[in-house]
Amino acid sequence: MNIGFVTCVQLGLSCMQAIYDSGAQLKLVATLPDSMAIDKSGRVYVDDFCASHEISLVKSKNINDQLVVDAIKTAKLDWLFIIGWSQIARKPILDAPLFGVIGAHPTLLPIGRGRAAIPWAILRGHSQTGVTLFKIDEGIDSGPILAQQVIPISKNETASSLYEKVDEAHVEIIHDFIPHLLSNDIQFREQSEALATVWPGRSPADGEISLSSSVWDADRLVRAVTRPYPGAFFYKGDKKVIVWKASVTTDESKTESFIKFTDGYLNLIEYDVLWQNDRNIGASHFDGS
Repeated sequence: MNIGFVTCVQLGLSCMQAIYDSGAQLKLVATLPDSMAIDKSGRVYVDDFCASHEISLVKSKNINDQLVVDAIKTAKLDWLFIIGWSQIARKPILDAPLFGVIGAHPTLLPIGRGRAAIPWAILRGHSQTGVTLFKIDEGIDSGPILAQQVIPISKNETASSLYEKVDEAHVEIIHDFIPHLLSNDIQFREQSEALATVWPGRSPADGEISLSSSVWDADRLVRAVTRPYPGAFFYKGDKKVIVWKASVTTDESKTESFIKFTDGYLNLIEYDVLWQNDRNIGASHFDGS
């Protein structure tokens, strides 16, 4: 079976290794040109991996370029995986492999179609999320499901810890799925549109803490947008405070730096305080009342 892969980040490279660990091989890999390394967060190079496994490598700024379509057809791919790639694959790419294109989404589809899956799972108070392998169609995360893996979300889950769980689940689900793909023992399950939800994209500005809200809402926001995301923040005078780690307490005497809310205190454990000119300073009491 001829399999291809499109990626430019470490998660995709880890999944490529999982394919080989599962007994399959790749015939073609597509990635970004070397010159785009500076502009892509988390960018990795796949050149060494492809060279060591004798995989044809094509580089393009856009996955939908005719160069990529032609490479897929020349390689006579049966399946193409796209994991760790932000561009939407258009119909010419979807039609280029014999059987289609497989993507991965970090929710239990049809729940959470769209973007910012890790922050939203925490912000919405979900007790679990997951990773879904699905056949990509022309919709947004709407294609038939091939496999899913559940990820429990703990009470104090952070974006950092959930990000690691999601990465691990991607590798595990690929490892488990490949033998079924090789033996043509796969089943397609159509997504229920009645159960579908769409989560919108988020910008750094969405991380602003409302000092008039509940301390529990603030705690959830801090956990949801901490590293590797831009972080939760609030303004106090000419200071911008970015909060990376915090905890809820009802006793201000037990914390040195805190935000006061009507229903408790947010203990600031790890944070950066900036003047408007971005010079770091110290911090202590930030009263939201």
